[in-house]
Amino acid sequence: MTWEDIWPLLGEGLWETAYMVGVSTAITALGGLLIGVLLVLTERGGLLSAPPVNLVLGLIVNVGRSLPFIILLVAVIPFTRAVVGTTIGTDAAIVPLTIGAIPFFARIVETAIREVPRDLVNAAIAAGASRWQVVHKVLLREARPGLAAGLTITIIALVGYSAMAGTVGGGGLGDLAIRYGYQRFETEMMIATVVVLVLFVQAVQSLGDLLVRRLSHR
Repeated sequence: MTWEDIWPLLGEGLWETAYMVGVSTAITALGGLLIGVLLVLTERGGLLSAPPVNLVLGLIVNVGRSLPFIILLVAVIPFTRAVVGTTIGTDAAIVPLTIGAIPFFARIVETAIREVPRDLVNAAIAAGASRWQVVHKVLLREARPGLAAGLTITIIALVGYSAMAGTVGGGGLGDLAIRYGYQRFETEMMIATVVVLVLFVQAVQSLGDLLVRRLSHR
C-alpha cells in the first residue's frame, strides 16, 4: 500500500471519527448536563431535595460508568439496531458512544457545580432569585470553566471510544487501524492512524484549554 492509497483512506477515516465524536458530544453535553444538574439539585438539602430520585439517578450513572466500553458496545447491540436499524457504521456507533459518555460527563458536571461556593447560592436565594435563576445565573455560570474542562476530557474519551467502535465495524480511524494496520499488516497505515489520532486529540485539548482560560477570566 502506497501513501497515495493511504491519504484518501485517512481523510475518510478522520471525517467519520469527527462525525461520530461531534454528534456524540452534542447529545452527551445535553444529557450529561441535565443529569449532572439534577444530581446536585435533588440531593438532600438541595434546591429540589428529593433523595429517592437522587438515589435512582446516582445508581443509573454508576452502572453506566462501571461498564467497560467494549462490553457496553456489544451489550447495547439490540438497542442500537432498534434505534438506527443497523449495528454497523458511524450512525450505529453513535448510540453506544452516547450511552457510554453521558454518565461520565454527568459526574463531571456534578463535580464542577459542587465547586461553586455555597455563599453565592445563598446570596442569590436571599436576593429573591428563583430556582431556575439560581441554576442558570449562579451555578452554571460560575461552573463554566470546570464544565468546559470536563467537556474537553469527555471529547477526548469519545475519541478513544470511537477507535474501539472500529473493532466492530463502527468506521473511523479505529476501523482503519484494525482492517489495514492489524489484519493486513500495513505498518504505514497503523503509524499514520496513530499520528492522526494524536494530532486530533492535541487539537481538541488545545482548544479546550483556550476556552477554559477565556471563561476563567470572565
